[in-house]
Amino acid sequence: MPAGSPEPEPDRPSDVPASEPPAPVTIDDLYRTHRMGMVRLAILLVDDQASAEDVVQEAFAGLFRNWGGLRDTQAAIGYLRTAVVNGSRSMLRRRRTARAYVPPHAGTARSAESLAILSTEHQAVVSALADLAPRQREVLVLRYYGGLSEAEIAEATGLSKGTVKSTASRAVAKLGDLVRDRS
Repeated sequence: MPAGSPEPEPDRPSDVPASEPPAPVTIDDLYRTHRMGMVRLAILLVDDQASAEDVVQEAFAGLFRNWGGLRDTQAAIGYLRTAVVNGSRSMLRRRRTARAYVPPHAGTARSAESLAILSTEHQAVVSALADLAPRQREVLVLRYYGGLSEAEIAEATGLSKGTVKSTASRAVAKLGDLVRDRS
């Protein structure tokens, strides 16, 4: 070795860089790790698994189409969450328009198996969620089922942080009233 040149560290071969950057996030990685969480979120917003899966699939397709334009792949999860919320809103709007608010038929009801595994209290809350205004339902689902902060909910829904806070407060009060009335 020439005099004055640094010696390689004994634990690391000389051809390995000192600090390797983390492997880039791919759309496949995001799909594998976040698809089911996004489907659960969409189910709570649209109350139909098939429609929820369609919404999530459209969100991932949109992400794939715009993947090259992303400045930060770490922001992709926020993009997906926003796309799922917006897609759920669009689906609900289309449903409302198509049937001019005719109550959903029994074909869209939850399966007996899924209801059997829910506790009675959880069933009452999920059932009462359907009676909330769409914005209130979105905020509560994102907050308590999605575990998002007020700032993240504001970003995902396009609402101000103050509106998220007041909507959540009113929704929790109304949800409590609905659950008490049903018991």
